Amino acid sequence: MISVDEAREKIFQDLIPVGTEVVPINAALGRVIVEDIHPRRTQPPTDMSAMDGFAVRAVDVKTVPVTLKIVGEVAAGGCFTGVIKTGEAVRIFTGAPLPAGADTIIIQEDTEFDAGQVTVKEEAAKGTYVRPAGLDFKEGQIGLVAPRRLTARDIGLLAAMNIPWVTVRRKPVIALLSTGDELVRPGEPVGESQIISSNSLLIGAMIEAAGATALDLGIARDTEADIREKARSARSADMLVTLGGASVGDHDLIQPALASDGLNVDFWRIAMRPGKPLMFGQLKGQPLLGLPGNPVSGMVCSLLFLLPALNALVGLPPQRPPQLPARLAHDLKANDQREGYMRAEIIGVENGTPVVRLFDRQDSSMLSVLAAADCLVMRKPLASALPKGAEIMIIPLRDTYQTL
Repeated sequence: MISVDEAREKIFQDLIPVGTEVVPINAALGRVIVEDIHPRRTQPPTDMSAMDGFAVRAVDVKTVPVTLKIVGEVAAGGCFTGVIKTGEAVRIFTGAPLPAGADTIIIQEDTEFDAGQVTVKEEAAKGTYVRPAGLDFKEGQIGLVAPRRLTARDIGLLAAMNIPWVTVRRKPVIALLSTGDELVRPGEPVGESQIISSNSLLIGAMIEAAGATALDLGIARDTEADIREKARSARSADMLVTLGGASVGDHDLIQPALASDGLNVDFWRIAMRPGKPLMFGQLKGQPLLGLPGNPVSGMVCSLLFLLPALNALVGLPPQRPPQLPARLAHDLKANDQREGYMRAEIIGVENGTPVVRLFDRQDSSMLSVLAAADCLVMRKPLASALPKGAEIMIIPLRDTYQTL
């Protein structure tokens, strides 16, 4: 068996980012840009008013109260064509360009005015309530640095920078192949000794939420011929993920079935719980990740290996899932030689730190416990026993699959 860190290194070292495509920005949410983005205009393009009020010269309002002559009006999108002179003011509204000669805005609450003149009651320093040209960004500078997964905030920035199209990594296509005579799809007739296949839907949902495309190849029966046939239908995918059948039992047929098609196995066991029977290799240049058949094991392995691999396929660093410190609500026994990821619930917060309670049953087939879990408690190999209140590290689950 190899360690989790060794497995990660082996998986990620040979992954090559997928190709690119050009998409409109209204279809770019969650996509990864491959080149730095430069604004096509300066924002704001000229000095502008940040408030409703009057545009004046700061030297004219050093001593207040003072009465100025109103010589015009300008709203957002408009333009005052004259030049403000000594003793003059222009009625101005938020977002309007600053008239030539003016350098300060007096908000209307600090004035009294009628049709022809305004009395300024409060002084203001030069530049008050003026948004200078280029305050937000300037044409030609770097606006967004690649590689970057675009958020909703980024889409707004792209629009303001006058960028209608962006070059992004295309969505990786991940083929999912379930294996096992015991499996049937939800809603199909089910025999007494059969089980409903949930892995492909669980892992597929994780893939889609992470910004990739899940291609469900269906369920391969426990014959080498069926496994080979279905795997061959995924040759155009960027990665093949098998679900179950990756170990070396009599009914674990992934390795022997695909060996004749050129499968080169890098490793197939990891010192972790759950998730020991994890396999990785290359099938004629196509990365193949063999996940355990138990749904909890498959989900944990996807969290640690598949989702980071999706990042690598779009040119991002294959980062680990986020970790947070937490405190135990009870004693915790020592760990064995396998790295552990145990389901737990957050039952409170003490001084800003979550307090977690592990579920009594950690069987890797129990989806009800997984659905109820708020986090995974991490244990290093051979970790010592811990008392109630001890600090441990957790992987939050509630927001794990959000792309924003």
